[in-house]
Amino acid sequence: MPKLPQVSGESVLRLLRSLGYETVRQKGSHVTVRLEVGGVERSITVPTHRVVAKGALSDILSEAGVCTGVSREELVRQLG
Repeated sequence: MPKLPQVSGESVLRLLRSLGYETVRQKGSHVTVRLEVGGVERSITVPTHRVVAKGALSDILSEAGVCTGVSREELVRQLG
């Protein structure tokens, strides 16, 4: 498995939007995005910090991978 890069919240949001996620709301430094999958809405909250923590980034990529069917390795490659 590739090492997770250090990326900003804005970079993560760009990736998620390219996968079809739409911004739902923002509260402080966190943005919630949504994707409808098979009639079910799936949401991810992304911190818009300068560097997203590794654990948070890992969780975001895992959830996005499950929802879109894109492998985690491909998502990491697109971020890096």
